[in-house]
Amino acid sequence: MMAPQHFFNRVETSQMKQNRINTGRRSFLKAGSLAVVSAAIAGSVGKAAAQGAKADEKDAQAQSLGYKHDATKVDKAKFAKYQAGQTCANCTLYQGKPTDAWGGCPIFPGKQVAGKGWCSAYVKKA
Repeated sequence: MMAPQHFFNRVETSQMKQNRINTGRRSFLKAGSLAVVSAAIAGSVGKAAAQGAKADEKDAQAQSLGYKHDATKVDKAKFAKYQAGQTCANCTLYQGKPTDAWGGCPIFPGKQVAGKGWCSAYVKKA
């Protein structure tokens, strides 16, 4: 006795649907994994770009602003505005955390300034 043809059609149709679901799920997981990895890479590249090179004390702009990596080495005669305790880390313009050794500053775009540094653009954080 042979099995009815419609039984085989149902089994084949069910298997085809299952394969489509598995293929769809697999594609979704691959795409999701790729998106997560891409986001992680983009984040690290963005962070590296934001970090940039360190400001050079010998740069013309740095010299005109009296920038020093170490605030205690500021020429106090030339920059009378300087007061002990003023550092980039406690300046409003400093874009790093107060505990960061280096951070961004809009005065030196694309460069990092020392958290312990100072320049005449210093504005105390409120």
